[in-house]
This record gives sequence, C-alpha cells and structure tokens, in this order.
Amino acid sequence: MRFVKQLLAVLAVAVVGGQGAAAAAAEGSFLLTLVIGAVTAVLGVVVYRWVVRRTERREPAELGPDGWGGKLGRGTLIGFAMFAAVIANIAFLGGYHVEGWGSPTGALGLLGFMAAAAVTEELLFRGVLFRIIEERTGTWIALGLTGVVFGAMHLLNPDATVWGAAAIAIEAGFMLAACYAATRNLWVPIGLHFGWNFAAGGIFSVAVSGNGESKGLLEASTSGPVALSGGAFGPEGSLYAVLAGVVLTVVFLWLAKRRGHIVPRRRRTVEAPATATVTQ
Repeated sequence: MRFVKQLLAVLAVAVVGGQGAAAAAAEGSFLLTLVIGAVTAVLGVVVYRWVVRRTERREPAELGPDGWGGKLGRGTLIGFAMFAAVIANIAFLGGYHVEGWGSPTGALGLLGFMAAAAVTEELLFRGVLFRIIEERTGTWIALGLTGVVFGAMHLLNPDATVWGAAAIAIEAGFMLAACYAATRNLWVPIGLHFGWNFAAGGIFSVAVSGNGESKGLLEASTSGPVALSGGAFGPEGSLYAVLAGVVLTVVFLWLAKRRGHIVPRRRRTVEAPATATVTQ
C-alpha cells in the first residue's frame, strides 16, 4: 500500500506540474515556464518527504536537508560534463554544428522545465520504484527492471524509436539507479539528471529524448548517421551517449559495492517440517 500511495502522490505532482510547464512553454512564456517548473520541483520534494513520513513512519534520509546543495551540485556537474563530452565527440566527427547564438530566454524556460522533469522523474523512478523494489528483490533486479521501465516510458515521445528507448534505458535508467545505489541519496541523481537534460536542451540546443529541437543558448544542428548523432531522437540515441552511460554505470556500481551498498537478493526460507515425538 505504501508503494501505491507514494507513487500516486509524486505522480500527481509530476502530471499537473509537467502539463502546466508544457502549456506555458507552448505559449512562449519563458518566465511562466521557469516559475511553474521551479514550483513543481520544490513541491515534488515536499510531497515525497511528506508521503514517506506518513507511509513509512521515518524521516526520508535519502532526500534529507543535510548537504543537499553540495550533493545536487556534484550531480549537476557530472551530468553536464557527461553530455558535453558526448557533444564534443559528435562534433569532432562533424555531426554537431554551432551556427550562432540561440535564445537566452528559451534557455531560462528550459531551466525550469528540466528542473521539474529531473526532480519528479527521479522521485518516481529512483525514490519510489527502485528503492522499494530493491528492498524485495535486491539491487541487481531492481536496477534492471526500473531501467527498462524508464527507457520504455520514452517511447511515448513524439520522435521516439525502439533504439532510442533502449539507449535511454542503458545510459540513463541503469546509470541513475546505480548512482542512487552508490550514494544512497536522491540529490546526486537529481542533479545528474538535470545537468544532462539542461546541457542538451538549454545549452547545446539539441533534441532531448525525441521531444523535438530545443531553443537554448546556442543555435545548433546535428547531422550524420543515427549511430553518431542520434537522429531525430537526439544525441541520447548516439552510441557515444550509450558508452558514456555504461562507463558511469560501472563506476557507480563499483562505488556501491565498495561502500557495501549492494542489497543482495532476498531468498525464501523454507521451514523444516515439525516432527512429532512419541514418549516411550
């Protein structure tokens, strides 16, 4: 029951806030998009903490206030650096082209939109799904299941492809779950998710997960084979992005194992049948 309550509570914030931000963006109101996105992100954190307290009778240490800014900042830097490296590799082979300056106001709107998406998706997939499934099945099964579901969710996007969804499962679904396993807090994966998405849309102005071209700080375009550029799905469909995600997943899992954070698979215990004793 706690699983359902937590999922529905966070999902409600994600749906309402996401639709509000999307509507504001469609109307071209960057300031309203920024505000709605920021409010959605903050409300998501508040609701998650509230529903975990109510359903689990504990303080949600995985989203605690201690050092949250530093953890969020570290994650953001990792996500930004990861995507910048992907773009640099695509550009090196002529698949990414900067044509001038883009839209600073568009980047501000994307700042709010990406913040809302990063917070609500991490709370849903890592805070609720992965965390609770891991308790019952262990880290490895939870990582695999939630990663596949996270990738499949992106099939709903306008320019989605099966390959794009598979790439997202590998480079993001698995990686972000591994990040949570390594750190045992949600701030770092939230920051990583945000840094990756904002770098893609808000800075480099490329398609994000098959959602069409973004208007960020740079006016840019991609070209070349889908394996290089990711095609209409965006650079997240590039083999470079998949490779970067695999490398970080391995690093995070190594850290998780070193820190003793890997939860083993629960095994059923079979009770020995009771034996009757007969008094002679």
